[in-house]
Amino acid sequence: QWRGAFDRLAPYRRCIAPDFMGLGYSEVPERQSVAPAAQAAMLAALLDALRVGQVDIVASDSGGAVAQLFLVHYPERVRTMLLTDCDTEPNSPPPMIKPVLDMANAGTLADDTAKWLTDKNLARATFGAAVYHDPAILTDDIIEYYVTPMVSTPLRRKQYHAFHKALAPNPLAGIEATLRRSTVPVRMVWGSADTIFPVADAAYLDRTFARSLGVRQVPGGKLFFQEEFPDVIAEEARGLWRVG
Repeated sequence: QWRGAFDRLAPYRRCIAPDFMGLGYSEVPERQSVAPAAQAAMLAALLDALRVGQVDIVASDSGGAVAQLFLVHYPERVRTMLLTDCDTEPNSPPPMIKPVLDMANAGTLADDTAKWLTDKNLARATFGAAVYHDPAILTDDIIEYYVTPMVSTPLRRKQYHAFHKALAPNPLAGIEATLRRSTVPVRMVWGSADTIFPVADAAYLDRTFARSLGVRQVPGGKLFFQEEFPDVIAEEARGLWRVG
């Protein structure tokens, strides 16, 4: 998702893109929680292992929720934060993903997702249309790369379901007061056409963070606009970091 931004930002910062437990290629122990709070703790442990002190966080979607939890629990480790379309306390989980959560609770989500491996056009017509301005960006190779780790073994399917089941009840409940006290500079970049996390969510974050640096809307952008408009991410990150 961030590969285009990486190419543009690597000259200015060390870029690290960790797998979320339950969604990527990293192997996760069977009894390990994959809930948002556990993901935030995992990030702290990863940074410890890499001997990284402070970070400039760039996050989207459920990653934005984890980024906010990370800020709440490890405020001294966050230098800046760039948030794109993501959960907020008043909108987490967003109503539009309820069918996905229902399938996870019913144990059918992995089977439904696996269909995309044999019907790439179905992936573009459903998932692609929901989160990309141009679903054609989802080439067959990208679909294979994204879907395979989540459905390749019984354990990975179980963890894929667990990831989604842990999104309700609201993992961000009660954090607003702490976010309001944060002194971290935060910038929002938001797809104007996102129906899952509408621009009103960006406005909420802008009001909440004391050091908000405002909101930039990306015309036509949807939830995964970062892949289609990496120049926007790179430009905004460099501006936030005051480099380049």
